[in-house]
Amino acid sequence: MSHPGRVIVGTAGHVDHGKTKLIEALTGIDCDRWAEEKTRGITIDLGFAHLQTDDLQIGFVDVPGHERFLHNALAGLGGIRVLLLVVAADQGVEPQTREHLEICSLLEIPHAVVALTKIDLVSRDLVELAQLEVEELLSTTPFAGAPIVPLSAVTGEGLDQLRSTLVDVAQRAALFDADPAPARLPIDRSFLLKGLGTIVTGTLVSGEITVGDELELLPLGGLGRVRSLQVHGSERQSVARGERVSAQVTGWELDQLSRGRQLVAPESIQPTHSLLTRSKLLPEPEAQDASPTLLSGWTPVRLHLFSAEVLGKMRPVEPNPLAAGEEGTLELRLDHPVAATRGDRFILRRPSPAQTWGGGSVLDPRWHRRSAVDRGRAAQAIQTDIDSALVTWVAEAGEGGAPATLLAARLDESVAEVTVRLEALTRGGRLVAVAGRPGNEPRWLEPGVIRQVEAHSRRVLEEYFAEQRLADTLGKAEAVRRILRPAGRPLADTYLSLLAARKVLVVAGGEVGLYGRTTLLTDEESVLAQKILAAFEAGALAPPSPNELARELSAKPQIFEGMLRYLVDQKRLVRLPGGLILATAALDETVRALRATGWERFDVPRFKDRFGLSRKWAIPILEHFDSRGVTRRLGNERQLVSATDR
Repeated sequence: MSHPGRVIVGTAGHVDHGKTKLIEALTGIDCDRWAEEKTRGITIDLGFAHLQTDDLQIGFVDVPGHERFLHNALAGLGGIRVLLLVVAADQGVEPQTREHLEICSLLEIPHAVVALTKIDLVSRDLVELAQLEVEELLSTTPFAGAPIVPLSAVTGEGLDQLRSTLVDVAQRAALFDADPAPARLPIDRSFLLKGLGTIVTGTLVSGEITVGDELELLPLGGLGRVRSLQVHGSERQSVARGERVSAQVTGWELDQLSRGRQLVAPESIQPTHSLLTRSKLLPEPEAQDASPTLLSGWTPVRLHLFSAEVLGKMRPVEPNPLAAGEEGTLELRLDHPVAATRGDRFILRRPSPAQTWGGGSVLDPRWHRRSAVDRGRAAQAIQTDIDSALVTWVAEAGEGGAPATLLAARLDESVAEVTVRLEALTRGGRLVAVAGRPGNEPRWLEPGVIRQVEAHSRRVLEEYFAEQRLADTLGKAEAVRRILRPAGRPLADTYLSLLAARKVLVVAGGEVGLYGRTTLLTDEESVLAQKILAAFEAGALAPPSPNELARELSAKPQIFEGMLRYLVDQKRLVRLPGGLILATAALDETVRALRATGWERFDVPRFKDRFGLSRKWAIPILEHFDSRGVTRRLGNERQLVSATDR
């Protein structure tokens, strides 16, 4: 679906430098919504306005400049593509001017325009001095060279120039293309509207939303639905990334939809308490005889991510401390969960005294606790590029592997985009693709994990068969339990196939053996095996008790049991359901005799009488015949299956 070009412009600047008055002059919309704001003459909370050209939709977010309301300002800075820095010519650069500019630099807002306001209050010379001061301020920031437009919102001088400059910059910054990533709407306002119900607003930072879509509320969880959509007061069937959105929603209570929460495509993002980040600390103000602050161990911090504000702690991943003005990898552990993906920009502030500490971008939104050595190694791989991050995350998933859906939830990409990346990594030998359980999506494994399973399974089977020297095989279920951790057991068939292809083991029906292994008996064991087999064959359907036979042959219980397992593995004896043992020859003779009766159907009493058996023996023998396809159970009877029908 096509959408017009769209861009969000965010104001920034010191309190009372004329941001709100300027937006009203440009758009005709007063962004101060609250009575207290009008009484005090300052913006306390976020305000919104818009400007429409033929092919461009410009949304304005007016953020408060007062230091006490900076947390509200941070809530509105997510999704902004153009910074409109407002500096009053009669006051020049002030503390909040610098702090807002530092924050916007850390958030990597790509474009900027400076409005030099209130020129009607000063002389031309002072306007020029103020302009030089702003140029000097911008020179050490990513916004160096940004256009500076002197103006007066009162007289209107310079407003047309600012409007045309903003449109020109917005045209270069605007988003026109569709975004395949999952929908993601950080909430910055929510309220009840009479006759409509619950309304939420925010800037759609990725994907598209259409009326009727089901969305998930994070980090709380729970699903709801979109009933209607508006953009700048106009009804819409769908909205796209980069638009200011007002959505009528159902499925949640109003207090659940507070600022800081996000509405996202279901199962597209997982809430997290732990982040790996690439962060930059701001330089400290110059002071004589002051050594720079060093960040080493866990330090309290307040995280601002889109409209969320969460307390937590942070520390450097590298062994060396991080000093003010430096950049490095930090891990954050949060007191409450947030919804984050790789690439999200954020701001870090001191909880007390309130001060911007730095900011950066998320490298891994589900960072796991590791040893100091592993922390550094994993962090280095994750920040190298997305492919290296994917390989690291798949390896981290271990024997269970990882599906594309969970990996996509850590990136700001669609499942389809991530699958393409995974398939390319598979062709390059960095990952292995395997089928999941029937009905489940494929999973990816890291080759090193498969090598570990291979070495472990070889060692486990060798140890087992060294202890059980006369056993030819191990039951499949027991082999899986010994070889694989719980996470890998759903992929048991895949692993057994891989291990068989690598000539580690062999699989025959429900049994697993060690590849290339043969069982050789000593002369003494061979004699004992022959005596045991002869006794069972002589007993036919009334075999000797194993315990009595072991005493009669003066065999140690462990050795005797080993010989029984050996003869069962060699198919000379059969262990019936319930554990009873008969000679294979005796069962084969019973089948021949049963066929000779001419019966088509028979019940258990008739079978017992014909072969002189107790119920203890008759039922296990018939269950064995059922499993071999000799008989077929029909209610309380068995049907004899002819040899040609089997």
